[in-house]
Amino acid sequence: MRTRFITAAVVLSGVAFAASGCSSSSVAESSAVTVTADLSSPLSALTVLDDVKDYSGLVRAALPTSGIVAPDAAPVQSLPVTVQSHDLSGDVPVTVSSTDRVIAMDISGSIAATVAGLGLVESLVARDISTTFDEASDLPVITSNAHTVNSEAILALRPDLVLTDGSIGPIDVVVQLRDAGIPVVFVDTEPSVAGVAELARQTAAALGAPAAGDALGAKLSAEIDAKVAEIAEIVPSGERLRMMFLYLRGTSGVYYLFGQESGSDVLISALGGVDVAAEIGLEGMRPMTDEAMVAANPDLILVMTGGLESVGGVSGLLEARPAVALTEAGKNQRFVEMDDGEILSFGPRTVTVLDALARAIYAPMSGS
Repeated sequence: MRTRFITAAVVLSGVAFAASGCSSSSVAESSAVTVTADLSSPLSALTVLDDVKDYSGLVRAALPTSGIVAPDAAPVQSLPVTVQSHDLSGDVPVTVSSTDRVIAMDISGSIAATVAGLGLVESLVARDISTTFDEASDLPVITSNAHTVNSEAILALRPDLVLTDGSIGPIDVVVQLRDAGIPVVFVDTEPSVAGVAELARQTAAALGAPAAGDALGAKLSAEIDAKVAEIAEIVPSGERLRMMFLYLRGTSGVYYLFGQESGSDVLISALGGVDVAAEIGLEGMRPMTDEAMVAANPDLILVMTGGLESVGGVSGLLEARPAVALTEAGKNQRFVEMDDGEILSFGPRTVTVLDALARAIYAPMSGS
């Protein structure tokens, strides 16, 4: 859980994560190729690049739908239930008596997506800025200034339960909600493939449906493991692509490298790449320096769509940060972008995210 609280501190100190922080007048290059995930079509059927380093241009990885696949019927719940909440003060018991009005919030929208994946989306009464799946689109937003919690907005909704992981806050405000008598459950998972199943189990336990959490966790783990193995089959046997995740918010002058324990390292590993930020010893989220960028020298850079738009697309980034232009990725303008609320979302959509990114990286000519 340490990483999530560190991430929250960085984000809330001025790193605007929300798309609303982007310049509306800046757009990514119109020549970008779009590659869409297709779980019905095996990756082995793709025409993979003979040399994965021999490609130039921006590729957009897209999901076929922003919806969440959920069971036909809501799970059986048994309430009240007492669970352990893993907050900064340690593990504390929290009793949940009702889940009629639930608020699930975290930096990636993963908890709300998991609630939906359990078949309990109707319990949600609000969303954070990163919860972007279709079924939640009409819910009121309870975060302001990117990932800052608006306590008044939450209290006005009279929630029966708040689910979080500590990655948005300030944490003091979240604790105030608990002190106001609202059951607040902190789940303790890490942004990783393994963490997807654990998030399902802990979320479901707090909702009084542990059996549903076990089932969803097992299902997602099996699907993700199968997809990672499928990706490994199309990764060329030669030298692996050196990848980096670059977090951009041009309107705030924010250029961050994501390293070990940020979630991007797990993503890159699942995609068969070499995480060059981790290779140079970078942990968590760190401001980008010219020295670090040149030393890392990625072949391919992963970015969020909103972040890339905020710096004026690839050309704007290369102009603003010439060090990026010196890397192999910069020379070839080899970037893969994905929507902000999807690319680092570890939850029910992870397998589809991996599929889309793998197609964009290894078979960009399959796009349009």
